[in-house]
Amino acid sequence: MTTTMKQYSFQELEKMANTIRQDIIEMLVAAGSGHSAGPLGMADIFTALYFSVLKHDPKNPAWEERDRLILSNGHICPVRYAAMAEAAYFPKEELQTLRKFGSRLQGHPERKRLGGMETTSGPLGSGLSQASGMAYVGKHIDKADWRVYCLMSDGEQECGQTWEAAMFAGKNRLDNLVGILDRNNIQIDGFTEDIMPLEPLREKYEAFNWHVIEIDGHNMEEIVDACNEAKNIHQKPTLILSHTTPGKGVSFMENKFEWHGKPPKPKEAELALRELRGSSMKIEN
Repeated sequence: MTTTMKQYSFQELEKMANTIRQDIIEMLVAAGSGHSAGPLGMADIFTALYFSVLKHDPKNPAWEERDRLILSNGHICPVRYAAMAEAAYFPKEELQTLRKFGSRLQGHPERKRLGGMETTSGPLGSGLSQASGMAYVGKHIDKADWRVYCLMSDGEQECGQTWEAAMFAGKNRLDNLVGILDRNNIQIDGFTEDIMPLEPLREKYEAFNWHVIEIDGHNMEEIVDACNEAKNIHQKPTLILSHTTPGKGVSFMENKFEWHGKPPKPKEAELALRELRGSSMKIEN
C-alpha cells in the first residue's frame, strides 16, 4: 500500500531530489509567480518523506492507515506538488498548471482540490496546531498506528500559535507527532535573526518536552535516520531541526533572501536548469 515497497538507495534519492528541483524551476517559470528559495531547499526532505519514510498510497490518497503530512508553510507547495507527481499522485504534465486559474495546484495547497492534501494552508503558524490535533486523535482516541509529520518554516516560529501547539503536544506526550523545521535562516524581508531572533530553537522545544534531532537537511542518510529515530521515541513529540540552504542547487539563489518569494525569469531558469542537470550527472558518477 505504499510507494516505499521499492527500497531506494541514498544515491537514487539524491538523483530524484535533483529531478524535483528541476521540476520546481520549470513550474515556477511557467507560472510566472511563486516561491523559489524554500521549495529548492526542501527538495531533499520531501524526497525522503515520499520515497523512504511515509506510509501512503498514491492510488488511494484517503487510505485510512496513511501517515498524515501537514504543510504549515504552504507557500513552498511547489516542492510538495513535484514530489507527489514523481510518486504518481497525478501526471507530471499537470505541474505546468501551477497557479493557473482552475488548476488543482494553487499557490497554497487546497485540501479539496487535490487528493493527498490533509489541510488547506496559507496563514503561517497554524500547521503545528492542526498536526497536534490530528496526532491527539490518532494516539488518544483512535489508538491508531499512523503518524503525523508537520513541515514548518523557521519564520513562522515567530507566531505565538506555534508555541501554544508545541506546549499542547508536549503536555499530551504526542510521540506520534514529528515536526520538521526548515531552518534556512531567511524570511521574505531578510534574515530571521535580524528580523526576530529565534535562537536558541533547540532549547526552546526541549523546554516544551520535545525530543530534538538536529540534521543537515541535504544529507539524505541523516534525514531518513532522524525519521527512523523519531519512531523509537516514546512519550514525547519529536522535532527534526533541519539546517538547509535556501535556493539549494542553484548557485545564484543560494542563501539569498530576495529569492524567498519570486520565481526565475526565463533566462534565469535556463541557467538554473543547466546547473541542476550538471549536478545530476555528478550524482550518477
